[in-house]
Amino acid sequence: MKKYSEKDIIESVKRGNQSDFSLLIDMYKHKAFSMLKRMLKNQMDAEEALQDSFLKAYENLSSFRGDSKFSTWFYRIVYNTALTRLASAKRKVEKEMSSIDEHYDLYENDDKIYSESKDAKTYLFNVIEELPVRNAVVLILFYIDDMSLNEISQVMDVSLVNAKVLLHRSRNLLRDLLLKHNYQEEMI
Repeated sequence: MKKYSEKDIIESVKRGNQSDFSLLIDMYKHKAFSMLKRMLKNQMDAEEALQDSFLKAYENLSSFRGDSKFSTWFYRIVYNTALTRLASAKRKVEKEMSSIDEHYDLYENDDKIYSESKDAKTYLFNVIEELPVRNAVVLILFYIDDMSLNEISQVMDVSLVNAKVLLHRSRNLLRDLLLKHNYQEEMI
């Protein structure tokens, strides 16, 4: 079986071979679902958002110019779909972006997270889920999905400098939570 490149698949879909879009779905469904589940914190909402994201990608594939990688373009759709769902649920993204110095309590669920974790990796993912959405997303995109800061800035629609600052602040928030439990030695 011949392995087709992402570019070949996109061109095929643009030429009218609609069934080839399933190849793109297979390539990105797991990582996109993981990102959505972490952002929305609900499996059903994440499944619906994933379907919406693929539908939007399919409907707008003709506008994909190839200036960036398809994954970057698609993750931007996924990210925006999640933000739209959060906003429609009347959750304020601004509240999630607030710093530790404000009224947002990052530590309220720490005992529960620590007691439910089976290993260091599970614990780390559970801590990341407790971070504000944007902080969790930037850590996931950078460390788990191996995206560059340039790609992250495109996905999150922020400047490269802002993406660097957000990653730095996210690392600091994560470090603070890990230090609170003296768990950093396990992570190193």
